Amino acid sequence: METEPCDETVDAPQTPESVKRGVDVIKKHWRHAPNGPGVYRMIAESGEVLYVGKAKNVRKRIASYTRLAGHVNRIARMISATTSMMFISVETETDALLLEANLIKQLKPRFNVLMRDDKSFPYILIAKDHDAPQILKHRGARARKGDYFGPFASVWAVNRALNALERAFLLRSCAQSFYDNRTRPCLLFQIKRCSGPCTGEISIDDYAELVREARDFLSGKSRNVREQLAREMTEAAERLEFERAARLRDRISALSAVQGAQGINPRSVEEADVFAIAKDAGRFCIEAFFFRAYQNWGNRSYFPRADATLSEAEVLDAFLAQFYQEHPSARCVFLSHPIEDDALLEEALTARLGRRVELLAPQRGEKRELVEHALQNARQALGRKLAEDASQQRLLAALGAAFGLASAPRRIEVYDNSHIGGAQAIGAMIVAGPAGFMKAHYRTFNIRSADIAPGDDFGMMREVLTRRFARLAKEGDKEQDGDAFPSKPDLILIDGGRGQFEVAREALRGLDVEGVAIASIAKGADRNAGRETFFVEGREPFRLPPHDPALYFVQRLRDEAHRFAIGTHRARRKKEFTKNPLDEIAGVGPSRKRALLLAFGSAKAVARAALSDLEKVPGVNKATARLVYEHFQRE
Repeated sequence: METEPCDETVDAPQTPESVKRGVDVIKKHWRHAPNGPGVYRMIAESGEVLYVGKAKNVRKRIASYTRLAGHVNRIARMISATTSMMFISVETETDALLLEANLIKQLKPRFNVLMRDDKSFPYILIAKDHDAPQILKHRGARARKGDYFGPFASVWAVNRALNALERAFLLRSCAQSFYDNRTRPCLLFQIKRCSGPCTGEISIDDYAELVREARDFLSGKSRNVREQLAREMTEAAERLEFERAARLRDRISALSAVQGAQGINPRSVEEADVFAIAKDAGRFCIEAFFFRAYQNWGNRSYFPRADATLSEAEVLDAFLAQFYQEHPSARCVFLSHPIEDDALLEEALTARLGRRVELLAPQRGEKRELVEHALQNARQALGRKLAEDASQQRLLAALGAAFGLASAPRRIEVYDNSHIGGAQAIGAMIVAGPAGFMKAHYRTFNIRSADIAPGDDFGMMREVLTRRFARLAKEGDKEQDGDAFPSKPDLILIDGGRGQFEVAREALRGLDVEGVAIASIAKGADRNAGRETFFVEGREPFRLPPHDPALYFVQRLRDEAHRFAIGTHRARRKKEFTKNPLDEIAGVGPSRKRALLLAFGSAKAVARAALSDLEKVPGVNKATARLVYEHFQRE
């Protein structure tokens, strides 16, 4: 049965005009909404997607927005801002769930729950593409043939596990080129972290046995592996082979270190993902634990962006759909709160994993203990986050007062340049706000203006600020909601003296930028921290007291900008050092490049070669030879 839009004329006089306009827009689109599963988008006048939602019956779901009253503030604001809608029909509700999560990740609507950290997890890879397989850390697409074990919650967790596994199983971690060119064992063999297959210190068959043991251990057969090693150690001791017994003892000790350092380890749960959510002061924290092979492989805290009126279960429901859009699930997923779409998400994860996935909120037993442990960590992490944010707010307020701002800045941008004699010049921008350093907003600018003389710091700063604020003016300030992080800064900090300050002020004036305060930081005569001079518009140059918290905060901001600029400049310089002139020739691929280098020995020799010699290279046709020849002639 169709649900007709509701006309609550009784409440109309108390309803804001903006909500009425939004309801009228939704009613018009309601008539064309699909009568089946799908995804809908609510769109603002600027074209920004406000909200992405899914429904088993989109038409019925849209009808719920056509009431003039009874909405919570979040929904009322969303309706008020809506000027258009879009619909996508799908075959099943499961397809709608997956499409909704994908669109939320791409579009980042401000009225949806947003997963802030979607970085991939590291894995341990035991490769299968060599007679002596390599063990290594892996992140990203699984393009290499081998066995992947994970996920591990952090790089620190996987590095710790790798160090212990190398001691326990003596598998090589070196790259293939390093392995192929060894004539004697490397240092890892000497410190008993590798069995030395590269130089024949161990036979390939014996090395394969070590690989099998490592795979068994990471697959959950850790007890069998330890018992086997214990038997071998006992037998070696009985035969008076004390050196071999000592080596086996060290391997058993390393395995104990892997399991003992994991913290809580389940006894009856072989493989599970555990999620617990805590809420305090309108903020949410989701703690994720990963258990594989009866071992705890680490945990990670997430702080999703969500409206304070939402419940823990609603936020957790939205979070999980986005989380598993990128990450494979375990066979069991344990939750601290039951969610509405549990059966739907279970069906989607089962289809993706190719085996049954169980999704539940356990109430007793060891499974509940794992959830309670995660919930305790979520509460502690949220408490630390709130304390850090409160401290950050105090620093921002102190900085605003020091520079004469009307209120504490919500977004601070700090700029610095880095170059050596003008070569590989880059400009760097770091961003700080109430949540600390906002690394997702950091930007670098390759200085490309031909009018800037090498080493002209003023010209570089002018170009960086002009490009930054010209683009901001083109895109517009994306902050539409009071809780969203603004894209326009309240305060700009420049690493430099009065000259840099004047350049920054002129650049912003030329672009008609208003409402942005500018300050520059000049180091003291001896470049000592604590003796900085500040330049701010409308004030004489001044210093802050030596122990002022605002001064320490400014120093942290400046040092972070300097670190980011220097690091980016060094990376670019390294890339320039290793760049091959043949890389610049469009149409010359890796195989032809390799053929040219094998024929002539170096890129310089290729550049000096005659056209007739280039045409004689095996695998290089006449057209490519002429392309290479003409490129170097132009150079």
